[in-house]
Order: sequence, then structure tokens, then C-alpha cells
Amino acid sequence: MESAPFHPASLVSNYINYNTNNNINHNTVSGQAPAPHTTLQQLFSTRCLKVTVDAGVSVSVVSVRRYLADTRFHPDQHQDSYRYDLVVTDGVWRTRCLLHRSLNHLVHKNTLRAGQEVRLTGCSFVYSEQRPGHGYICVEEVGCGPGESRNPVLDQLKDLDGLSVLTKRGMENAELPDDLPLQTSSRHYLPLWNDDDPEGEQWLPRRTTPDPVVDVSRIMLLGDLEVSLGNMRGCLPLLVRVIHKSRLRFYGKCDITDVKKRVDYPYQAYFEVADQSGAMSLVLWSELCLDWYHSLHVGAVLYLHNYTVRNSYAHRSRPQMDHHHLRIFRSKEISLNRRNTASVLTVVPRKNVLVQWGLPDVAYTFIRRSELDNLADNTACDVIGLVMFVGRVQRIRGQGDKAPEKFWIYRWVHVVDGSSHQPFIMEVFSCSQPHTFHAICPMTYLVCTQMRTCRREGSSAPFLTSSCETEIFITGGHRGQPYVSDPRVKDFLRWSKTLKDEAVLEKTAMGGYYSYPPAAPAFTQQLQNGTVPVALVAASDLQGELESLHYREHRRLAVQGLIIAVRFVRPGDAADEASTPERSSSESLDVGGIPENGAAGLTAPSGGSTLPTMRTTGPKKRLAGVPSSPDPPEDSSSSSESEPPAAGSTSQERSVEGNPDPAELKRPLRWESADWSRQRQGASAHLGRGGLHLDSVTRRFSLEERSSLLCWNGLPFSSWSPGQPGHTLPPVAPPGYYHITILGINQQVAFDAAFCPVTSSEDPRAQGLPLDPHGNSLLSCLSAGFLCPLSDPATPDLHLPSPEEILQTAGELEGTHLLCVLDLCHLGGERVEVVLHKVYRVT
Repeated sequence: MESAPFHPASLVSNYINYNTNNNINHNTVSGQAPAPHTTLQQLFSTRCLKVTVDAGVSVSVVSVRRYLADTRFHPDQHQDSYRYDLVVTDGVWRTRCLLHRSLNHLVHKNTLRAGQEVRLTGCSFVYSEQRPGHGYICVEEVGCGPGESRNPVLDQLKDLDGLSVLTKRGMENAELPDDLPLQTSSRHYLPLWNDDDPEGEQWLPRRTTPDPVVDVSRIMLLGDLEVSLGNMRGCLPLLVRVIHKSRLRFYGKCDITDVKKRVDYPYQAYFEVADQSGAMSLVLWSELCLDWYHSLHVGAVLYLHNYTVRNSYAHRSRPQMDHHHLRIFRSKEISLNRRNTASVLTVVPRKNVLVQWGLPDVAYTFIRRSELDNLADNTACDVIGLVMFVGRVQRIRGQGDKAPEKFWIYRWVHVVDGSSHQPFIMEVFSCSQPHTFHAICPMTYLVCTQMRTCRREGSSAPFLTSSCETEIFITGGHRGQPYVSDPRVKDFLRWSKTLKDEAVLEKTAMGGYYSYPPAAPAFTQQLQNGTVPVALVAASDLQGELESLHYREHRRLAVQGLIIAVRFVRPGDAADEASTPERSSSESLDVGGIPENGAAGLTAPSGGSTLPTMRTTGPKKRLAGVPSSPDPPEDSSSSSESEPPAAGSTSQERSVEGNPDPAELKRPLRWESADWSRQRQGASAHLGRGGLHLDSVTRRFSLEERSSLLCWNGLPFSSWSPGQPGHTLPPVAPPGYYHITILGINQQVAFDAAFCPVTSSEDPRAQGLPLDPHGNSLLSCLSAGFLCPLSDPATPDLHLPSPEEILQTAGELEGTHLLCVLDLCHLGGERVEVVLHKVYRVT
């Protein structure tokens, strides 16, 4: 690969003008010296270490890579434990840059992402003080375009490796390998969205080893290790089979000052291994995780030398192994590490494994959906089923004393096995299997092992959640797995052959707003075990909650308040609101007093909560028996709340005479509290404008659009590559929903949320939802989350209450003290999904 040096300043003085602020003005001056071919070269050819560019340098982001920061050199910057390296290109050159810490929020909000075109307006060159002869560019100011626009530079790029690397003269031979971070002593990159998945080419794929010579007369049994005293090394070899495998655990810290305690690859993985005497834990440390994690699969037979036996660590999760009918040794564990004497690990090929060795087979506990309701809470089980619904990939923050930006990645999945009309509802975490996890889609056979049953007050059905030892397998990855011979797996496969693809496809769905389990019937601030199911926050703190959300982070919280306005947005209008383009990420946060003609919006500089508002004009006519309200002004720039209707009124658009105007038919229904006009003046802020985003809408699965749907439903790639699938999908019609305005109980802060009641039994959200009958008043719908009864294809003549009928009951909300449960999810850029999940009446 060609490495192009920076041109010395003497060669560029004729075509770059410097002003007193070290700005680059793109007014080319004729001269004798050869000019660089691209603006990117010009930017990095200057004499000054810090440069700003008037118009900005247009480049494309090839990759965004994350790694642990070293706070020894930045002791005053503990707010973010990670740094980000970028690879950018102008189509001719490419170079690696460090993103300044003050711009990390752009990655947190997915405003800055791989495959995007950006403009560099401020950069500096930083010489490494720990690596002589090395330096890098630090991006200090950058402009990011809104939306998912096409990138003409990357669209035409066929071979990324063919681009020359731009570096400084004299540093051509000091360029770091691509898999090493630019800053700190870190030796590897982390995944962009979590910590515990393998990332990069340093993680070796599953590999084969030379056929070992196994002398079974000179091996030690696990039972002998259990009775040993203290720690020991140099034992006889072990011959064991892997019966369980845990996810990776990343234990790196950014504030370790003792060099001897620093670990290049701070990873750990537990395995449960067994021989004829019983089962014991084996732990893989550091570099050995990179070398062997993908090779040590369940069912593999291992031949171990130079291992260490230690007292086991008590405070960790363990799989449930009663079904193996083995003696479990818990006081000791086998440790494999490269420190001191390197451990020797060999995977015995399957063809060489002999029955005479007496190694136990891998056992499973597959259950049917019809058996799930009878299982106790926290029971371990294995599941196989046909995927019918896959929720979008979301993130939740890690608990405890971990870094504040440590996240877990998960998604909700529905699978059926033919034993019940109800599906398995599963909360599936990544489990250190990122490729399999992101490839889960409807119409595939999914196997999840070591799932745990969970029961929550408020849901009519138990659900399953991943454990540390859960593994997931989908169609294409089942061959050779030990479970393929399980009788229940064979029963499922026989049932699946009776299905017709067309009939199954009609019932599949992907993505959209989905939150499980439902909130409990009665609000509880703290459970008996000390956990808080839903955090109760002050309305004045809601702004901070919205601003602190990271991309795809889901958070459920509760706020006390009064519902003071409700507006039903019809399906056609919902599409207009959902497709409203994002504002530029450079806009500043502006939360102030609420003017009479509308609510102030909340705009975060790194992508805060901004939900679009429907704007309507035209005459309206009142519902029968409801006082009329004045017409709004004929001004397309005014909000639908610019001129509120008469206090306590509900309005519907109808034609007064003649044929109805299509624009009038699209006007939403509204109700407004009698006190809102007065309360509006005393409120200090109105956070956001509630609405429904296109990413909030569930889509039907299609085999033709599989790649695009997977991309849309998953997390963005950390690196761009030619031919990478996009997520350009045909437009979808959002359903009608209720735009709710809530005033905090102290009447200082108002905020908006969308309420999307479940109306059909085919909606994935209907599964597990308590369907107790209610009167279909607006308050009862807000409390139950659905319209009663749900529509069903089997009963097409069933009448559901219309929005007009529901809003006729809105007067019940007048002055009612409510506790509102909200689901928040950051959808990227400035889009934050704010959904009203449930309300409790405070007596």
C-alpha cells in the first residue's frame, strides 16, 4: 500500500494563504510549486499544528472505532471512559484521525457514523509522546449532515485498500497497524455499541489443531482436582468435554496507574467442562480469549496441559446443570492464562474422540410453549421455535459501578413451536455472538440455550431472558450442534414441515415500538429485593433524561402530572409527521418560557428530543353537543395549538356544506383542558413535540427486503465497506395515534408523548398484555393500553370505538392527578421516541 507523505510547508505556501488565526482560505494563488491534488492534502500539509478551515473539508467517514481511554493522562476528564478513532477519505487519500473528546456525543447519538459525508472545519496534528516518530490528526470541529443522504464518494469507491494512506513526511514507516488505536497503550478496539462482543481481526476464527497424542493412562480427573489443597500447577493433563459456554466479560478499566496491573486484553470467559468424575468451571483469560474463544464450542473435547487450579470465585453466575446428572465441583476452577508458564490447549477432532474415554454427552432441557406457564421463576430451559417477530436492537445501561456509558445490547423475539397459540416471548441479549444476534429475522429457526423464565406482575404470560451462558443459533448454524439429535428438536422440525411459507409470512413482523413486560397494575416504587421497577422522576428532570440518552438506549420512567391536551393524529397525517426531516445537529438547546402561540421545542446539540408537530389550517365544525371553538388563523406556519379551542372542548373537521375538502378531512380531533390556557402562561418549559417516527412503526417481513430490514432493525456498522447493504425501504403508513400533552404536577414543565393503543390481536404488543375488559373511555384506554375488545380476523364485524367516541370521554381527565409511565428510546440524531405506556390514577 502506497504511503503519501505530507508536503513540506515550503511547497504549499503559494497556494494556501494563512491569516493570523491559522485559517486556510481556499483562494488558490498561482505559483511554481506543485499543488496537492485534494483539499484533504492541503489541510494536512500546513506548517501549523492547529488549523481551521473556512468552508470545511468534505470527507467521507469510512469507520468509527471505539476503545478504552487512558485517564492517567486526562485525570480531569472522567465523564467519558472511551475514545474514538475515525478513518476518513476524500476518494483519493485516506487517513486515520482521533475524534476530540468534546465531540464524543456525536457518536453517542449516531449523528457521526460510518458511511456519512462530513465537513472537517478544525483539526490539529498531535505528536505522540509515548510512541516516538508517531503522530495523528485530531478532529476538533466537524459538521455532520442530517438524515441518511447518499454519499457519492463512497458510492463510487470499489476498493478501499487501494486508497493511499496520507501521513506526515518522515512518519511513513511509523504508521500503526489498522487494528491498534491511535492513542493510549490500548492494544485493541472495542465494539461500537457494547463491550462484551469480540471485535476485529485479532479474534481468531474457529480453528483446527494437529491431532494430539492422548495418553489416557496419564490424565487427571476433575474429582482429583477438587480435593487438592490450595492453588496448584504442573498437574497431569486433563481430558474434558465442554458442556456450557459463557459470554465474554470485558473487565478493562481506564484508571489503572500500576503498569504491572495493566492487561493488554482484559477479557475473561467461563466454560463448564466435564469428565467421568463430574463437572468443573474453566476460565480463559486475556490473550487466550482472542485465540480460543471461537474454537471452544459446546461439545468440544479439550486436552489441557500447564493449567492452574485455583479456588473458585463465588460471586458469579453459573448455569443450571441438574439435567446433566453429574457431580458439580464448585470449590475449584481451572485457570488458563499466558502469564508465567503458558497453558497448552488442544481441541481433539471429533473423529478422534473415543467412547472408551467415558466423557459425558451434552444434555439439554428443551421445553414446549405449552409447558412454560407451569415452570417456576428463574428456571433454566432451552427453546427451539420459528421466529415470527423480531424487535429492533436496543441498549440498556449496565448497573453497578461500571462506566456510565457501558451498555448491554438486546432485542425482543417471538417464536412459535406449534404446541400453543401463544408464542415464546424472549428477551435475547447479544451473548458475544454479534453476527448471529443481528441476523435473527422472521422465518428462521431459532435455538436459545440456558434461557431463564421470568414472571412480572402486570403481564399475563411469563417471558424468557438470556443468562450469561445463553447461546443462540439460527438457520444455517445448526449443523453439527449437539442438540440436533434431541427428541424435542426432531418433533419441532416435523411440525415445521407442515407449514406453508405464504401463510406464515402474513403473520410476521419486525421492528417498531415494542416494550415488554407491561407495567404492573399498581405502581410500586421499590420491590422487596430492593430493586426499582420504574424510576419516578420529577418533570423538571425529564429534560436531563432525554439529553442523556444514547443511540438506541431504552429507558422506562414515571412522571406525575396532568393530561391537559389530547390530539388524535389520523394515519395519513401521522405519515407526514413521522417523515418530518431532522434539524441540523448544530442547533443549540433552547428551553425557555412558552409563548402564547405554541410550545417551545427541546433541541439537544447532540441529538436531543425533537418530535415533529402537525401543522393544519382551515375551518372546523364542532361535534354534536360540544361547544364550538374559534377557527385558527389561515397561516401555514402556525401550530395547530396556535389558537386553542374553547376550554374543555373537542373538535372534529367536517364539511359544513357541499363536498368535503380533503384537507379538512385530515384535521385531527382535539381535546384541551379548561385550565391549559392559564397554566400555559405559568409553565417554564415545554419539552419536545410528541409524535410518531417512522422507526416506531412495525413492518411486515419480506424475504425480498430481508437485507434492508436487518440493516434498519439492527445497529449501524462501525465500518463501511463496498457493497454493504443499506436500509432503504419503501414508505410505510404509520397508524393513527394520540398526541398527549402532559403538565408536570407542579405545573412548571410540560412535555408531549405519543399514545398508540393496541387495537388488534395480531399486533405483537398484544402478546402477554392483560386483556381485562374496560369501558373504552380515554382514561381507561390509557390505563389498559388497548381498545376493548381487540379486533381479530376471526371476527371482522366487531365494532371498535372510534377516536371521536373515545375523545368524547376526555373530560374525565380534567384536573385528574396521574402517574404517567413513559418509554423513551433514542432513534439517532435528534429523534427521541417518547411513548406513553400506561397511566395510574393517583387518589
